[in-house]
Amino acid sequence: MLTSFVRWLSAAVLGTTLVVALPAVALEPAKGKVILTISGNVGEKNTASAAVFDMAMLEKLPQRTFTTMTPWDKQPIKFTGPLLRDVLMAAKAKGSTIKAAALNDYQSSIPLDDSQKFDVILAHKMNDQDIPVKTKGPLFIVYPYDSKPELRSTVYYERSAWQLKSMAIE
Repeated sequence: MLTSFVRWLSAAVLGTTLVVALPAVALEPAKGKVILTISGNVGEKNTASAAVFDMAMLEKLPQRTFTTMTPWDKQPIKFTGPLLRDVLMAAKAKGSTIKAAALNDYQSSIPLDDSQKFDVILAHKMNDQDIPVKTKGPLFIVYPYDSKPELRSTVYYERSAWQLKSMAIE
């Protein structure tokens, strides 16, 4: 009985030591073209000053799909991409505001709380097709506008940014 306990205790201590000794999972470096840069208050960087993502990195995150009407289209659109909160979590972003910037120089200010309150996604597909830069791609911050009446307003439409290239966390 004592021998079994000693073996169990040894295994428990060894297991604990191994868990403590393992390094934290780091954000892998981008291997492809960087399409999103998250700077500012980020705890997980894969460059000297920011967390950067290529499309493959974003596609490895859990994907969410929803169909919603937007003020820019005449028909409902099916959007697919990772939840904004999952992308921010990968970068260990903390703060109160996201300053989103688009390739066309559009900028929007998004409360970081929106990523928790709503299932906002960084869409990289519209109607199951990659989003080309010439329209709204490669990334589009999209709220599930049809899920709550409050989201069908100018406030949330203005927070959406297509051709997203960067987010600064403040």
